[in-house]
Formats: sequence, structure tokens, C-alpha cells
Amino acid sequence: MAEHKVNKTYELNNPRYYYNRELSWLLFNERILGEARDKNNKLFERLKFLSITASNLDEFFMIRVASLRDMVNAGYNKPDIAGMTPQMQLEGLNISIHELVDMQYSTFNKALQPKLREENIRLIVRHEDLTEKQKKYVDEYFMSEVYPVLTPMAVDSSRPFPLIRNKMLNIGALLTKKEGSRGLVQTTEKKKKNGKEVYDFATVQVPSVLPRIILLPVEKGERGISIILLEEIIERNIGKLFLNYNVVCATPFRIMRNADLTIDEDEVEDLLEEIERQIKKRQFGEVIRLEVADDIDKRMLKILYRELNCRDDEVYRIQGPLDLTFLMKVYGLSGYDRLKAEPFKPQIIERLTEEHDLFAEIRKGDILLHHPYQTFQPVVDFIKQAAVDKDVLAIKQTLYRVSGNSPIITALARAAENGKQVTVLVELKARFDEENNIVWAKMLEKAGCHVIYGIVGLKTHCKITLVVRREEEGIRRYVHLGTGNYNDQTAKLYTDLGLLTCADTIGEDATAVFNMLSGYSEPLSWHRLAMAPIWLKDRFIYLINRERDNAKQGREARIVAKFNSLVDRDIIKALYEASTAGVRIDLIVRGICCLKVGIPGVSENIIVRSIVGNFLEHSRIYYFENDGNFEVYCSSADWMPRNLERRVELLFPIDNEELKGRVVHILDVMLRDNVKAQVMQNDGTYKRRDKRGKEAVSCQEYFCEEAIKEAGKKKEYQVLRLFVPEM
Repeated sequence: MAEHKVNKTYELNNPRYYYNRELSWLLFNERILGEARDKNNKLFERLKFLSITASNLDEFFMIRVASLRDMVNAGYNKPDIAGMTPQMQLEGLNISIHELVDMQYSTFNKALQPKLREENIRLIVRHEDLTEKQKKYVDEYFMSEVYPVLTPMAVDSSRPFPLIRNKMLNIGALLTKKEGSRGLVQTTEKKKKNGKEVYDFATVQVPSVLPRIILLPVEKGERGISIILLEEIIERNIGKLFLNYNVVCATPFRIMRNADLTIDEDEVEDLLEEIERQIKKRQFGEVIRLEVADDIDKRMLKILYRELNCRDDEVYRIQGPLDLTFLMKVYGLSGYDRLKAEPFKPQIIERLTEEHDLFAEIRKGDILLHHPYQTFQPVVDFIKQAAVDKDVLAIKQTLYRVSGNSPIITALARAAENGKQVTVLVELKARFDEENNIVWAKMLEKAGCHVIYGIVGLKTHCKITLVVRREEEGIRRYVHLGTGNYNDQTAKLYTDLGLLTCADTIGEDATAVFNMLSGYSEPLSWHRLAMAPIWLKDRFIYLINRERDNAKQGREARIVAKFNSLVDRDIIKALYEASTAGVRIDLIVRGICCLKVGIPGVSENIIVRSIVGNFLEHSRIYYFENDGNFEVYCSSADWMPRNLERRVELLFPIDNEELKGRVVHILDVMLRDNVKAQVMQNDGTYKRRDKRGKEAVSCQEYFCEEAIKEAGKKKEYQVLRLFVPEM
């Protein structure tokens, strides 16, 4: 632990001490892009990571850039914690995003395409590159499979510019009437304006109901496969949609619209109906990005500018196929397992299989689950067993994001049909899952569940299940608390922790949580849980300040925290103060981090690292040394204002000594990671740790191997002193 030397006062509100959250997020997406550029990763994994960066950027535009645009349009000029107004942020993002997009396509064109060709995978991104046999095939494919689905949309005085749907690929065409041709619209001469020829414009949407990647027949003597994109087939044959016209040029384009829902919940009588209405408006939102081919005809671009009301900085000229998310479809091609990372199967815990009485196992002691290394199935079985157990009286659960065919939803519906009291809070405002959650909410209501649609003005983001059971000793409450969603599919991809317990104190707190969610009852005191937005932020600041005070008094003090994002200024200020007092602070931050390291006298004792791997780091873990009596917590909350002030979140302790040791072990391995971990530098960039002369440690690979070894066994985790990386 660094020694506390000077009681110097620093102005911790100084914007120079903070990074802008949006620019920090772009650095996170760059780290993902770094995985696509990393030659140590297998080829198809690199394709996957590049696809993820494209998908992430789409959502970033629809929500974050759109929000900044709304602020500018409304005349909102208040600077953020880094001193940047919304307009300044947009200007900074414009430069950084264009650089990121250039890097995406440089990676695709110069790194991945050649590697695909080496593997005899020919991705044809220009229809002009087709062989004669391939041309014949795609033309026949167009007429038989594509042509019947297309709807060409011409634009003239009687047919206005059509609605271009959000995120959908389109092909625009400039047309001239063929001499002597006949049609519904008759013209006797070419249209001219100011002596210049005026072209007709038409557009056709690339149908999402058809596969975007099409495998071409293998020619004689040819090895491997050839793939072409659907839009290239349509562009090649677009003249067949306008038989009376000459096609001057045709080019794909794609727009992004403002998709941030604005709902005044105080004025809404039925939240479900209002959200259904707002979702439909996403297709009509303001255009905030236009993607076009780099070689687009100037006349075409001028029309798109005018009709879509775009500005120069909103146009992205792309050197390659638009919308790189199609690479995930390439990743899914069968027969190329050797080009992918070996898939990991979440390990089964022998004593927690469906055949065992989960309630009896929980009574033996708290159970900690580490996903995806350990299967999520015990959580599903927990609900399933409760649904059919004659002694279970009630089930209460919060749902934020669930899978498309959720076994948990099925179990809850079955429980209600079996006469259990089932209360489910379905968060309708879970972004981009609103439609899915509306469907589930209606289904659960039909099954007899009492469904709550969240709390006015707040998102319910906590992950908690309460099962009330009548037993010989009386009523006993079983609780599951988690850092991640009740989604059995993402639980195979996201790293999360879950706790199963029947501790009386947590059971009482869980009851209080649901009473607050369903009514207005607030308990006089809480035992072990801390809840946002009521006092979770205060609890975090208290725990940080306790380490600060311990350091000042020469006691053992250390903070290790793992989460997704760090934005909250009050939390950052508390961390700065603790660092100034000599507290060693290790932060494992997957994404946004507005804290700066290496500020003399302020953050010299803070290390920030980010881990990007095959699994999405999603768990939130908080460790406080507390003068040798360390405390470990897990939570659904990140250190962001939205989590601490505008959402219902929970912080829960890991009290069992063995399980505390296991969580410390998890943190310890992550701190040792020198393969996937990148460490923040003083200038805000991230750099991989130097592992020369050291044993290579990839925490995700380590946990996979460990889970396989431990399957069916019980391991005692000794609480050791946490690894201390070099500053």
C-alpha cells in the first residue's frame, strides 16, 4: 500500500480530471476492433469482433449521438464532467467516428479479406467480379428468389420520396426514359432544367426476409466457397425492375435514425400502450447518419442529401460493403470450426442438476454460480421446481431482458396455472427489448400472473427472484440475486455471478424490495441489501471513504472493483480522494471510464484495466479491504448516474467465507491477466501488459479450464492476499 504523504487539497471538480463518456465509449469499441486486428485470434473470431464493432456503433448512433443531437436542437449547452458541451461532443465524435470507420474497413479490406482468400473463402463484394458462370447463376437466382419480393419505389410529382426505414439497406438508382418506351407515365421528351438533363430517382429496399449472404455453386476444379451479398445481386439486375428506363447508376445506401424513446410517464395512462406507440415511431425518427458507397454518383448523393435532410458530417462514404454485421452470418457458416475458437460448454454442477432438490441444497449453504463457466440451468431449475412444488406459496421475480423462447417465462406461467401467487416485474423500458418484453408481459398476464410494468420515472434493472415456501419450521424464503439478466441464451456469452441463498436477513430484504416495487411500502431498515436510487450511491461512497480513512490512519486499505462503466463524478471524486490518501485501487472496467489515471497527487495509486475476450465481461464485483476484514459485494449496478440515481438496482454481500474466497480468487485471476487485459495509460489510451518473461494468463481461458476440472467436485477456496500488479 502506498504511504499517505501530503494533505494537499485538489480541485476535484476540474474538468481536466475527467474524460468524456462518449469518447471513452469509442475507445472501448476500438478495443473490440483490436481483437479483429489481432493476428493471434482465429480468423472467424476476428470476423465476429469486427461485426460486433459495427453493431455497437449502430446502437451508439441511435441512442447516444441522437441524444446529443436532441440537446443541440433544444439549445442545451450545459457541459459534461469533462467540460464539453453537446455541440463540442458531436464535433469530437465526428472526427473520432470517421477514424474508427476507416479503421474498420481497413481491417476488413487489408487484413481479413486476404486471409479469407487464403482459406479459399471468396467474398465477392462487387458483382463486376463474378465469373460468367456465376453471373448466370445470380441472374437466375434473382428472377426466381428475389424479384418477386422486391418493390421498386419511383419518385416523381405524384409519388413522394418513400420512407426509408431505420438500418435497412436500400439501393438508389438514377434513371432516364428510354426513347420510344411506353408506360403508365407518358413523357414526350427528356426532362431538362436550366438546360441540364434531370434524372428520375427510384429506390428499392434490400429485403431482410431473404438471406444477405448467398453461396454460389462451386465450379469444376474450384476449392472452397464463393459468397456474394444480396444487394450486389439486386444492383446487378436492377434494370429488370425499370424496363422502360436506362439505369444511369445504382448504389446502396443506409440510414440511421434517432431511436431514443421519449416518454412522459407522469402523463401516460397506460405505459404498455404508450411504449407500443413509441416503438413504431423509431422508423420515423430524425436521420442522424447516412452511409453510402465511396464511389457514389454526385447527382445521387445530392438527392439523398436533400430528401433525407442530411448534413456533411452525417455522411459516411464507405470503402466496402455497407453494414458489416453481415460478417456474423459468415461466422455462422458450417464446416469452418478450425477457424473458430473452440466452443466452451458451460459446466454442470453435479449437486445442482434438475434431479436434485435445489431447496435442500440451498439450505445446506449459500451457492455461488459463475456464468458462463458454470451453467445457468440451476437458475432455470430453481424457477421450474418452485412452479410445481406443492409447498411453494409464491414466486416473485424481476425481468429486464429474457431470451426469445424463455424457459423461465414458461415456468412462471405454469406456476400461476398451478395456483401459486406469481408476481413479475417486466421492465418495458429495456432498450431494444421493449417489443419482446411486451409480448412476455401479455402472456404472463393471460396465465394469471400479476404483472408490474416498472416504476414511474425509473428503470428496474435489478436481478432478483424470491420464492416463498412453507416448511416444517415455518415459512422460509429462498432468493436468487444476480449481476446479469434472466436470459438463458446470453448467460452462455456473458460473464456474471449469481447467488442462491435462504438467509433470513436477505429473505426479509427481498420481501421489502418487492413490496416497494409493487406498492409504496418502504421498510424502516434494511439488513444486507442496498438499493438504488434510495441509498446505494451513499453506500458505495461510504465504503470508499472508509478505505480512505483507514489509509490515513495507517491501516490496511485497498479497493478492487469490476464493472462495465465508470461515469459518476461523485464516485470518481471519492476514488481520487482515496488514492490521494494512499489507497491502492484496481479497477477492471469493460467499457466507459471517465476517470483519469496518473494525475500527480490525485490518481497515481489507481490502475484501470479493460478485458475484452470471447465472453462479454458483465459481472459487477466490489472488494474493500477494510483493514484486513475484507468485504465482497456483487451488484446489478455500474458506477454510472443512471444506475445509481435513475434505476432500481441492488447490491448484495457475499457473506459465506468460502464463497468470499472464491470471488476474491476470480478478481485475483483477472488482475493477473496479461493476454487480454489492456491497461489505461496517462493519455487515456489503452495498452496491453508486457508479458515477456512471465507466464501468460488469460482469465477467461483460465476460468474455462478451471470449471472443467471442478465439474462435479467441490473446491475449497482459500482467501489469499490479492495480486498486486506493478503500477
